[in-house]
Amino acid sequence: MVNTYDQVFHAALSLPPGLRAMLAEHLFKSLDAQNQEEIDALWAELAEQRLQAIEQGEVTLIPGEQVLRDLRARS
Repeated sequence: MVNTYDQVFHAALSLPPGLRAMLAEHLFKSLDAQNQEEIDALWAELAEQRLQAIEQGEVTLIPGEQVLRDLRARS
């Protein structure tokens, strides 16, 4: 029977990569699924607000290349 952290960890490492990825995803989701749904909803709401601001011309868009150039110039 697998009953210690080390045993569980080593058993998980012995799985094929695809199954390890599935296990990792399930473990991650299990940490705080209820709060994650709320966080995802807030991010979606913020994304919608930003999209509306762009569509209504309330913000000035800056091309990604320019942003990266400006950031590199700061270094």
